[in-house]
Amino acid sequence: MSEVNIGKISSFEDPGRRVVEINGIQIGVFRLDGEFYAYENRCPHLGGPACQGKLLPRVLEAVSKDRKSEGRVFSRSDMNVVCPWHGFEFDIRTGAHVVISRYRLRRVSVRTDQENVFLALPSGEESVP
Repeated sequence: MSEVNIGKISSFEDPGRRVVEINGIQIGVFRLDGEFYAYENRCPHLGGPACQGKLLPRVLEAVSKDRKSEGRVFSRSDMNVVCPWHGFEFDIRTGAHVVISRYRLRRVSVRTDQENVFLALPSGEESVP
């Protein structure tokens, strides 16, 4: 595996996302609560640009102790990306579809040092176009 430096940590918004292209492969890089996550920008449903969709907090149903709905609320800890083609939602931390677990974004290894963000690529793919 080779690594590619894709930028300074400080250049990534939190929460935020950047899509980079390396050797013809688009990769969505997400920053959430100071952590980085990266996935191929291809929805497993029909191949849409999943990483370019809206970033939204997970919607939850608030339920009272007597099991009555108190309406919908946004999660303070779970953030999803929504594929713009058909609305498939994926958890940014895991890459998993929020309902149908067999659908997952393909993870790309990402790491940081003190200043920079790196993506790990298979051998022979070390240049950034």
